[in-house]
Amino acid sequence: MTIGIIDYGMGNLKSVVNAIEFLEGRCLVSDDVDELSQCNQLILPGVGAFQEAMVRLKQKKLDRLIKKAHAMGTPLLGICLGMQLLFERSEEFGQHQGLGLLKGNIVHLDVPLKVPHMGWNMLNIRKKNPLFQGLPEEAYVYFVHSYYLETEEKSVIGTTYYGKELSIAAQNKNTFALQFHPEKSGEVGLQILRNFIELSQKD
Repeated sequence: MTIGIIDYGMGNLKSVVNAIEFLEGRCLVSDDVDELSQCNQLILPGVGAFQEAMVRLKQKKLDRLIKKAHAMGTPLLGICLGMQLLFERSEEFGQHQGLGLLKGNIVHLDVPLKVPHMGWNMLNIRKKNPLFQGLPEEAYVYFVHSYYLETEEKSVIGTTYYGKELSIAAQNKNTFALQFHPEKSGEVGLQILRNFIELSQKD
């Protein structure tokens, strides 16, 4: 079992790798479509601007890889910017199309609190989900974001409260999207990543 970590030049890949290796998972960091196509699971991390990220994914044809993986039922996890890229569009510095694997828009976080939303906040589990198995009743996770998901879709599996209720976790089939950083969220985050790794083992 190999987890492919998609490297498009934007994101703290080392922390994701460290977390996977701590869980004794095998991972491959690559921007090569052929290499990543051989992986059992994929993680799309990311930190930075939405538009630039989409440009880089398209330049390396990684957008096609991700869409194919989704269509084939390969477990796919988007984290932070990687999560936002999985949706239809973003209003960050203009209007930009995303990968469209899940329905929803990424909009500016307009709350009477400090933005970006940075630090620990509670994960409110809205639906029973394999990613959230074994989590404590009060599970806290780590955030860094200025934009958030706006959707009315039933795909939302988790929220948090920061000035208002924010959708921070969603699922469409074997594709999972997390606004927070599980790799920086202590034991709770490790449990979520452990659950993700075990998805392929259950197939």
